Amino acid sequence: MSAKQQPQTLALQRQLIQQLSDGKTHSGEALAQLAGISRAAIAKHIDQLQQVGLDIFAISGKGYRLAQPLQLLDITQIKQWQVAGMPEILLQPLTDSTNTQLLKKLQEGQALQKGQAIVAEAQSAGRGRRGNQWYSPFGCNLYFSMYWQLQHGIQAAMGLSLVVGIAVARLVERLYGCEIRLKWPNDLYASHKKLGGVLVELTGQTHADCDVVIGIGLNIHMPASGTTVINQAFTDLSTEVDAKIDRNQLVAMLQQELVNTLLDFEKKGFAVFAEEFNQRDEFAGLSVCLSGGSEPNYGICCGVDLQGGLLLRQGGQLKNFYGGELSLRGHND
Repeated sequence: MSAKQQPQTLALQRQLIQQLSDGKTHSGEALAQLAGISRAAIAKHIDQLQQVGLDIFAISGKGYRLAQPLQLLDITQIKQWQVAGMPEILLQPLTDSTNTQLLKKLQEGQALQKGQAIVAEAQSAGRGRRGNQWYSPFGCNLYFSMYWQLQHGIQAAMGLSLVVGIAVARLVERLYGCEIRLKWPNDLYASHKKLGGVLVELTGQTHADCDVVIGIGLNIHMPASGTTVINQAFTDLSTEVDAKIDRNQLVAMLQQELVNTLLDFEKKGFAVFAEEFNQRDEFAGLSVCLSGGSEPNYGICCGVDLQGGLLLRQGGQLKNFYGGELSLRGHND
């Protein structure tokens, strides 16, 4: 399924997903009759949906079934969870990248409201940091991007990805009681496995107002195919918590949590968040390797400083490291 498919194709596939979302077995004949197309066409659409990460089983002589029931994102339900006055949230069933879509709106000169967001069921070109792919199967996880603007230029964004991680951690803990740890500069962890990530992209002048697009990927129920694509230990919320996860509620409450947290960050800067990050630091006290610079740096992770820089103890010295392209790993990883 391509992000450039015709609207009627996307609508038909969404209808198919809606029929299958109850987790029960549906015959190809019944699905074809509802859609007004042939069983062969149904099989083709099912194949395309499997390619974007939907776990659909084809059961010989019986039909098709999702591996588990699926809750689709619904803009009406999202709005019901939104607090009055919150900016618009756009829903796209399939997009290339939610970050890319917001950046495109900025490039086209569209006026965006701080806190305006886009959420998608799937991404065909999801991005992580350092040009890495972000695996984005349909209807399983959270793919969310929000616009913000910072005064005083790009330097005002120091520590921003850490603050976003803190906001997500607070919300997940409050909603689901799941302890969240953070890894500098942009990862969320649960049970010592990656749960999600943050991608902050900036546009603007060094000393003028700076447009910010904040992307968040959060694993909710990663399909089995994730193990063949993701090259590190990962987990998802459905594994970590017993509570039912309402993705529509989560989208609306994440927007609200981010807006409130970023307003606080604007007023006070990163320094007031440093202690909380350090309490949540996944690698605190561990031997680590920092790569991505001219040469790797090894040391003991000692959290972050008041500007959000990584602190490494090397021998008897404590050194600060800054930079969006640096990557932190355990020394034995």
